[in-house]
Order: sequence, then C-alpha cells, then structure tokens
Amino acid sequence: MEPQEEPKATPAEPEPEPAPEVPAAEAAPAVADLVIAPGIARVGTPVGAGRPIPAEGAPGYLFLALVSVATLGIDIASKIWAEKTLELRPPLTLWEGKTVSADFLLARNKGGAWGLLQGTPESIRRPFFLLVSALAIGFIVTLFSRLQPRQRALRWGLPLVLGGALGNVFDRIRYGFVIDFIDVHVMYEGKDHHWPTFNVADIAICVGVGLMALDMFVSKRGKPKVEAPKSEEAKVEEPKAEEAKVEEPKADASSTDAPKDEEPTKTEDAGTPAS
Repeated sequence: MEPQEEPKATPAEPEPEPAPEVPAAEAAPAVADLVIAPGIARVGTPVGAGRPIPAEGAPGYLFLALVSVATLGIDIASKIWAEKTLELRPPLTLWEGKTVSADFLLARNKGGAWGLLQGTPESIRRPFFLLVSALAIGFIVTLFSRLQPRQRALRWGLPLVLGGALGNVFDRIRYGFVIDFIDVHVMYEGKDHHWPTFNVADIAICVGVGLMALDMFVSKRGKPKVEAPKSEEAKVEEPKAEEAKVEEPKADASSTDAPKDEEPTKTEDAGTPAS
C-alpha cells in the first residue's frame, strides 16, 4: 500500500497590527478654533444691529391715559350739550357756505360708522360692536407699549383713537346707541352730498388714524440705511523671496586638457666604457 501523504499545514495569517493611537495634542482642532484666512481683517458688526430700544424718551402709560381721558371727557361733555340743546328743535347752523355747510343736528345711531349694521337685531349688533371695541382697545394699548421715541405722530394718534373708541363704547353701554350731532353737506357740481352725521369721538378716531398712517409713511422714508463700518484691510505682504543667483563656475580651457607626462631622458651610464 502506498503511504498516505499527510496534509500540509497552512501557515497562519498574521494578525493585523492595531492602528497607532493619535495623541491628544495631534488631534484635529475644533471647528471654533479654525481660523480661515489669518491676517485678513474681519467685517465689524453693522451699525444698529442688536441695539436695544432706548428707554429714555419713550412715551409712558401716563401720557396715554391723560390724552385718552381728555378726549373721552370732551366727547361726553359735547354729547350732553347736544342732548340738552338740540332736542326737539330745528338744526342749529354752524357754517353756511356756497360749497360746504355744517349744522348741529341731534341723531341717534344704532349702527356703526356710516350706519353699518343699523338694521341688525339688538342681540347681535350690541355684542358685536362691544367685542370689536374691546379688541381695538387692547391692540392700541399693546402697540403703545412698543413705541420708540422717534414715533411722535403715533404717540399722539393712538391715545386719540383710544379716547374716541371709549367715548362710543360708553354710549353703547349706557344707551344702546351712539349720539351724533354734527351734520355736514357739500355742494359739488350742483348736487348736494350729505356726509353721515358724526360726533367728537369720530373726529378723534379719524385724526388718530391719520397720524398713524403718517407715522408709517415717515418711518419708511426716514429709516436710516445700515452700513457696515469701513475697516481698513490688513495689508498682508508676502515676503519677497530673493532669487538665489546660482552661478556655475567657468572652467578654464587649460584645465580641460589632460596633463602630459614628461618622458624620462635616457642618460648614459658614466661607468660604461666606450667601445
């Protein structure tokens, strides 16, 4: 029988060497520590960016209360006068002109501006106007707290609107309607145009809204342009490397010739006799 060959043992594969540990000093720097383009001046913070609204000179709630209460008082006093003077009597002429005429005429308006919702039932009309007035008052107070000192037109406009709104709300709560007594007619192209009857509260609201619109127009036009401060660019001069002048040594022509070996001279031996 032929001897069986023993299986050859396969050499064991060498184990992979562990990756060398990177010391902490040679680790990659953090993103915050990276400096891009060192030596270049950075642009500064734009003028006005992140600047808080200065508290000095800003209107306070005392001013809002004084102007609105004064407007409310004038409106209530004028309505009391209208009720006592204009009740059951012909209109009292205030101004008579060729184009414009104004009269004092007592009227009771159950609706809103220009008779809005005047034919709506009282159960719907009264809560609706009270809710709208409450929302308007809250909006005015919130907006007034955010005013800046330069917003002078809005500083007067908001209290006027607030006082006028309070005057009409007072009438709706007390009477269920608003007392109007100023009646204006305008003659234009031979036709008589009648403006809806209004009161002092309506005048205050219209003037206040006009001042609010004026403030929006002025603030858009007068808004300063934010410009970044001009920073002098750092002059980074690259060092001028002096070109090394490498001069090759000039070889002499004589040095290129190979040295000639001198032939030894043959000298006769003095001790050899002549033949």
